[in-house]
Amino acid sequence: MTDWVTISGLATAGGTLVLAMATFASVRSANQSARVAERALLYGLRPLLLPSRLEDPVEKISFQDDHWIHVEGGKAHVEASADAVYLAIPLRNVGQGIAVLDGWAFQPERLSGARQRPDTDGFHRLAIDLYVPPRDLGYWQGALRDPSDPAFATAQKMINERQAFTIDLLYGDGEGGQRVISSFLIRPVREDAWLASAGRHWNLDRADPR
Repeated sequence: MTDWVTISGLATAGGTLVLAMATFASVRSANQSARVAERALLYGLRPLLLPSRLEDPVEKISFQDDHWIHVEGGKAHVEASADAVYLAIPLRNVGQGIAVLDGWAFQPERLSGARQRPDTDGFHRLAIDLYVPPRDLGYWQGALRDPSDPAFATAQKMINERQAFTIDLLYGDGEGGQRVISSFLIRPVREDAWLASAGRHWNLDRADPR
């Protein structure tokens, strides 16, 4: 005799299993779509800074003590006096999102791209946020004014002796996320000029691609 109760129960269980599998596939597909959409959104906000090009216009920059400088495209401004060390790099944002500069560090060496990611604990905070629009130009500026800061005397000596050094810049997107540290080599050229070149970029809030 056909056990219709058993058959009905098995059919119901089978239908439930099929529905569960379909629901799982649908949720998985939705999650994948959400992740793709999130990556696309983050990519649209992601900045990436490089030195400006040699043919880019001159940047006019003012420091807090009303010290004014002019920096040509692709160059760096390096100046040491008894009271302060003035530094500046004209920048080009090749990323999709606005770059908000937050901190920097002077590294008294010509550092290679193979080094470990810098520790942000030793970074100087910028007195104001500096913004570099996407696909546009801007600049970073920094100054050392405290003689008790070990970097102060070191920077003065290296500048006066025209030795190459490294500047690490910390910045993120307009939402404060996707933080990046970009390393810039500053080296002397000719008798009175300094050239800026990009070295390595490190991601702080997500995995590095390398």
